[in-house]
Amino acid sequence: MYLALLFVVFLSYDVWRATFFEDTVTGIQSRGIGVGTLVLAINVMLLGGYTLGCHSLRHLIGGKLNVLFDKPVRRTAHDCVTCLNRRHMLFAWMSLFWVGFSDVYVRLCSMGIWTDWRLF
Repeated sequence: MYLALLFVVFLSYDVWRATFFEDTVTGIQSRGIGVGTLVLAINVMLLGGYTLGCHSLRHLIGGKLNVLFDKPVRRTAHDCVTCLNRRHMLFAWMSLFWVGFSDVYVRLCSMGIWTDWRLF
């Protein structure tokens, strides 16, 4: 689970880097969002939902305690993980297919077969 959380951080950094565009003629960098940025952002959201809804994380946050009413921060965190945990299998299947699509999208854009349309 710790390794999966680390991957979500690395993929989030990739989304941040995907908002920078460089003009090939002038070399000037600008900020914007393209279709590839959205593809990578959805990838992070789905993997984050799957990882943050994990049973292991739920146990680490509040599973060892019998009573959470006197620990409001842990109770809130446990409730958030529990909410994501209800859709754990849905996040698993959606992230599985979206990771595959993201890989194909990035590969085809890097090969010049697809164009990454810039939205703004």
